[in-house]
Amino acid sequence: MRLLIIGAPGAGKGTQATAIAEHYGIPAVSTGDIFRANINNGTELGRKVESIMDAGELVPDEVTDAIVVDRLGADDAADGFLLDGYPRNLSQVTALDTYLSSEGLALDAVVSLEVDPELLTARLLKRAEIEGRADDNEETIRNRMAVYTSQTAPLIDHYRQVGLLVPVDGVGEIAEVRDRIFAALDARA
Repeated sequence: MRLLIIGAPGAGKGTQATAIAEHYGIPAVSTGDIFRANINNGTELGRKVESIMDAGELVPDEVTDAIVVDRLGADDAADGFLLDGYPRNLSQVTALDTYLSSEGLALDAVVSLEVDPELLTARLLKRAEIEGRADDNEETIRNRMAVYTSQTAPLIDHYRQVGLLVPVDGVGEIAEVRDRIFAALDARA
């Protein structure tokens, strides 16, 4: 399966992506994880994106597109993948579609985790407290929500129009949300 998971920051994409990837035997590809690993390892890419991420901004499309194409070319993604955090805007959708088309591939579904924005802000503040993440303070969180709404939310309309959107209620216990996702994806198969 070739899947995307979309949702505002804090909607549970990372948590659910891991479960979905394990369930379907595909790698979860998280651009956020790739960026954080580069930051932690002090790579050139890490230095380049650290100040951008700390301000709650998004990494430029060209950089993100290249990283994703490189990752999807890895052997473990040959039979499928789950993208988490990409694409974030319509330009990245075009880049992904162009790459997949060039490889004779297409997406199977796009899971959209739906959660109230105020609940998400509270979740992210709690996560920041627990994990000590510098990129999760209230000002940065609200900025990320605004950026998500302006740039990423249009993807939901796009994927709905092309018949790939699978909306899932993202509120509840992790297992409940996971089971809703599996049921929705299995119903499409």
